[in-house]
Amino acid sequence: MSKLETNTIDTVSGTSTLQVGSTNTSTITLGVSGDTVNVPSGVTINNNGTQTGFGGDLTPAFSAYLSANQVASDASWTKVQCNTEIYDTDNCYDNATNYRFTPTTAGKYFLYCQIYGDVGNANDWNYTITILRKNGASIKSARIDLRNSPGREGSTFLSTVVDMNGSTDYVELWGQVYAQDNAGMLFLNTETYFGGYKIIE
Repeated sequence: MSKLETNTIDTVSGTSTLQVGSTNTSTITLGVSGDTVNVPSGVTINNNGTQTGFGGDLTPAFSAYLSANQVASDASWTKVQCNTEIYDTDNCYDNATNYRFTPTTAGKYFLYCQIYGDVGNANDWNYTITILRKNGASIKSARIDLRNSPGREGSTFLSTVVDMNGSTDYVELWGQVYAQDNAGMLFLNTETYFGGYKIIE
């Protein structure tokens, strides 16, 4: 095995091609298919140019919230209709019909959400439950229970990581708020939101 020691690798003057272990191309190429290019421990790669094929993007990704208060029956499971998108990189979130996220790339996804419930009357709020459902089944929930000391309004936040198959798997946000007088409740607009993104694995 031979060793090459140099400080700079550049294309030959007047050409656009340098071959390092490969056939003629229009780029500088290290190795051929099947080779391993080893960067030893302690070496820093300093990139001041444009990179492709390294790392990854945190997409598909979306973030949405309620544009107005959503009314729901007291103590009833209600799908939260986050209808205003802040962003939706791959058009995977349905903000008009099913209010669900169906990512088109398989992988692990970080999901987050919050429901802010208001029962409308002081000392009448008993509890709020926030649930994430995957394909209709609950996968994570958060709850605040004030039945021993009722209030009027408050929020529950949760986050989780879930595997998605990139084709049919979907997730939805559901919630429930309970009032002592059974008068019904609201999910408050911009305080109620739903989002997520693919994790780089």
